[in-house]
Amino acid sequence: MGGESATGTAPHSGGTGTAQVGGSRIGQRLSGLAMALGLVLFLGGFAWAAVIYRPYTVPTSSMAPTIDAGDRVLAQRVDGGEVRRGDVVVFEDKSWVTNAKVVKRVVAVGGDTVSCCTDGKLTVNGKQIDEPYLPEGSLAEITDFPTVTVPKGRLFLLGDERQGSLDSTAHLTDAAKGTVSSDAVSARVDAVVWPWKGTLKRPTGFESLGALSRPGPLRTVELLIVAGAVLVLGGGAYGPIAKRLGRSRARAARPEAAGVR
Repeated sequence: MGGESATGTAPHSGGTGTAQVGGSRIGQRLSGLAMALGLVLFLGGFAWAAVIYRPYTVPTSSMAPTIDAGDRVLAQRVDGGEVRRGDVVVFEDKSWVTNAKVVKRVVAVGGDTVSCCTDGKLTVNGKQIDEPYLPEGSLAEITDFPTVTVPKGRLFLLGDERQGSLDSTAHLTDAAKGTVSSDAVSARVDAVVWPWKGTLKRPTGFESLGALSRPGPLRTVELLIVAGAVLVLGGGAYGPIAKRLGRSRARAARPEAAGVR
């Protein structure tokens, strides 16, 4: 009849065609696994660092420009027997400073002969050592010192800022001729972390005298922490993102009423 009117509507979609607002079950499980793995990597990286490394604040400029006064460093715990030429180490010797840690660079180990200077360069076992870590334009030593034979189990140490460093050269008249027992070393500086300067460069000038020490696992620790943080943030973001996408799809799929005929 002409007076009749009908309202047409689009058919409702079945349950299998609707998007889940919170994301799929597989997605939720994967995001949970990502967060769990991320937490393990993140916390594991910090725990590993806490076991291997110790933080120190260097109070003086005797190691400038490698380490400036007030810099915060991470030093890997090592045994004195692991120390190699060129290492920057943390040690404690009461004949140098009472109840305080000292940071210096090892330039000679037990059995070496060390002297200065030949053509402005440090000499170890008769070889002139290139020291690019010294302040630009400075000599290896402000005043010459005679040849010292380092006893077994002991170390000869200098600061990178030779002019203002109270190092082995300041203790040449001591019974140990300025040397320090390798057992006094508790750690080897791996990196300057505040302000960030990164991992210390390898002292290649000593390579001709023997093997250098290997860098610590700091980069691996950093990778674990960063990867863990990314997984935690990515897994945590899945839920909110999936909900927004689900709501958008639901609105787009909502049936519209047809016009009155």
